[in-house]
Amino acid sequence: MESGEHEVGIEVREVGANGVWMKTTEVEAKLDEGNIQEAESSLREGLSLNFEEARSLLGKLEYQRGNVEGALRVFEGIDLQAAIQRLQPPLAEKVPSRRGRSHSESLQAVSQHAASLVLEAIYLKAKSLQKLGRLSEAARECKSVLDAVERLFYQGIPDVQVDNRLQETVSQAVELLPELWKQAGYYHDAISAYRCALLSQWNLDNDCCTRIQKRFAVLLLYGGVEAGPPSLAVQIDGSYIPKNNLEEAILLFMILMRKFILGKTQWDPSVMEHLTFALSLCRQTPVLAKQLEEIMPGVYHRVDRWNSLALCYSGAGQDKVALNLLRKSLHKHERPNDLIALLLAAKICSEDSHLAAEGVVYARRTINNAQGIDEHIKGVGLRMLGLCLGMQAKVSSSDFERSRLQSEALKSLDGAIALECNNTDLIFELGIQYAEHRNLNAALRYAKKFIDETGGSILKGWRLLALVLSAQQRFPEAMVVTDAALDETAKWEQGPLLRLKAKLKLSQSLHTDAIETYRYLLALVQAQRKSFGPLRIIPQAEDDKVNEFEVWHGLANLYSSLSHWKDAEICLGKARELKQYSSEALHTEGALREGRGQIREALAAYIDALLLEPYYVPCKILIGSVLSNRGLKVLPVARSLLSDALRIDPTNRMAWYYLGMVHRNDGRLSDAADCFQAASMLEESDPIESFSSIH
Repeated sequence: MESGEHEVGIEVREVGANGVWMKTTEVEAKLDEGNIQEAESSLREGLSLNFEEARSLLGKLEYQRGNVEGALRVFEGIDLQAAIQRLQPPLAEKVPSRRGRSHSESLQAVSQHAASLVLEAIYLKAKSLQKLGRLSEAARECKSVLDAVERLFYQGIPDVQVDNRLQETVSQAVELLPELWKQAGYYHDAISAYRCALLSQWNLDNDCCTRIQKRFAVLLLYGGVEAGPPSLAVQIDGSYIPKNNLEEAILLFMILMRKFILGKTQWDPSVMEHLTFALSLCRQTPVLAKQLEEIMPGVYHRVDRWNSLALCYSGAGQDKVALNLLRKSLHKHERPNDLIALLLAAKICSEDSHLAAEGVVYARRTINNAQGIDEHIKGVGLRMLGLCLGMQAKVSSSDFERSRLQSEALKSLDGAIALECNNTDLIFELGIQYAEHRNLNAALRYAKKFIDETGGSILKGWRLLALVLSAQQRFPEAMVVTDAALDETAKWEQGPLLRLKAKLKLSQSLHTDAIETYRYLLALVQAQRKSFGPLRIIPQAEDDKVNEFEVWHGLANLYSSLSHWKDAEICLGKARELKQYSSEALHTEGALREGRGQIREALAAYIDALLLEPYYVPCKILIGSVLSNRGLKVLPVARSLLSDALRIDPTNRMAWYYLGMVHRNDGRLSDAADCFQAASMLEESDPIESFSSIH
C-alpha cells in the first residue's frame, strides 16, 4: 500500500495509495456538499482502501483545505485506536528470529505504510483540536500517537528503511506534545514530555532535537515551575544529574552550544543570550567566558567578543584581564568611543588607586561622547569620574593636589545626582564620600536616604548608617541599627553585620559580649560550610557571606587587646591555616610580639607585612610608633613612615598621634601640638571600622 499526494500551488490535486492515483476534484465537490460518506466511498473504491484508511486520507484532505472543523468531524468518525491494534504485529512475531528475516521485513514495510496513514490522522486530529482551542484534548490525542508508536515499534523506530512520512509524523508529534501541554497550562506534563522526547529513541534529526532542547531549556529557565530531577529509571550510573531547573537549563544550552561549535546545527544567537543570563544568575561568568572563547571567529565581531569577555572576567573578579581586553577594544583603530566599554573600564579603574588616573580619562571620554540618544549615560559617566577622582586623591603626593581632586570628585558626584536623583548606587557613593571626608551630617542624610529608597533590603546601607553613627560616638543607636539590620537580613548574609556588632560591643568595653558574637559567627561559618561545601568553583565576590579568616583574625585581635596571649595565638594560627600569607595576620602577630615585649620579632613581622603589601597603613604606623622610642637617630625613619601612612590615609588618627610623638621627641613642639590636635579632632569622628571596608 502506498499513499501520497501531488501538489500544484496550494491545493492538493491528486491523492494516491497502493500504486493508484486519483484526482481530488470529485472528492472535494462531495465534501463541499457535506456528503462525507460519499466522499469516503469514492476514496475507498478509487484507491482500494479500508474504512479507517479512507477516512484518514479524507480528514487530511479537509485539514489541508483549511476546514479544521470538517476535518475533526471526519477524524472523530474513525476508531483510530482499533486501527492501531489491527496494525500491531501478532505476539508470535514479537520474538526475534534469525530465520524468515525477509518475510518479517516485508511485513514491517507494509505495517509502516499503514501505520503512517493512521498515525498522521491522529496527529492531524490533535492539530485540529489545537486550532479550535481544545488544548487538553489535543495533548491527549498527540500522546496517543507516541503511545501507538511504542506499541507498533516495540524495538524502537528503525533508523534504516524507515518510511519518511512515518518518521516525519513521529517527529512532529514528539515536538508538538510538550507545546500542547504548555499551552494548556500543564507544565509538569510538558516537562515530562520534553524529557521523554530527549531520552527515548525517536530517531529525531538534529534540527528537530535542537528545537526541542532549546524550548525545554527556555521553559526551565523562565517557566517558574520547579521541575525536579529526572526519574531514576533514566539515570545512568556515574552521569551528571542536574539538581534544579537552572542547572538543567544550563546543561541543555551548553549541549546546544557544542552542536553549534561542531557544525551539527545552524547558529542561533538567542541560545547564547539565554546561556549568558543563566550563567550570570549563578555567578559562573568564567564558564561563560570559556563558551565565548570556543565560538568560531566570525560569529561575533572581535570587539564585541572582547567586550563580552571583559564583562565575564570582571564579574569573576579578574579585573586585570578584563581591563587588558577593554584596552584592546578601546584602541584608536577599534572602537575608541564605545560607551559601554568606556564605562566598564572606568569602573574597574575606580576600584584601584593606581589605575584611577587612567579611569579619569575613560570617564571623561564617556561624558564627552554621551550625546543625542546616549545623553542619559552622562550621569553614569559623571559618577564614574567622581569615583576615579576620589580614588586618585588617595595616592596624591601633595595635600593641595589631594584637596583639589577630592573637591572635583564631590562636584562630579553632585552633578551626577542632579541628573539621576533616584539612583541608589549614587546616593550610597555620595554617603561614602562625605563620610570619608568626615562630613558626617551629610553622610548620615545620604545613608538614611539610601535605606528609604531601597526599603532596607540592601545590607551595605545598614552598615554605612551604623558606621556613621559610630563615628558620631552614638554607639547605642548604632547597636539598635545593627540589630534592626540583622532582623531584616538572611542568615548567610549576616557576617559583616555580626563583625560590626562585635566591634560595637568592644568599643563599649563589653568584651564578653563581643567574644560571644564572634563565637556565633564561627557557628555560622560551620553551618555555611555544611550547606555550600568546603570548596568554591569560582572565586566570585561574596561580600555578604561569612569569611572564616576574618572571624579568626578578629578574635585574635580581640584577645590580643585583652592581653590573652595564648588564646590570641590559637586564633591567629587558625586564621593562618586559611590564609598563609596575609599582611593582616602579620600585623596581628607583630602586635602580639610587641605586647609581650619582643620588639625585634614585632618589627620583623611588621616589615614582612609591608613586603607583602607595601601600602598597608597599620604596619607603617606601628613601625613608626616602635621607632619613635628608639632614639633620635631613627626618628627621621619613623617620621617618613608616618608621613607616608598619612599620604595614603589622611584621616588616620593613630598616624597623626604617633607623628606628634615623633615631633615631640625631636623637639618640634609646635608641629607636635598640631598633630595632636588633628588626632584629637579625628578621634571625635572616628568610626569603629573604616568606611572603605563597605565597598
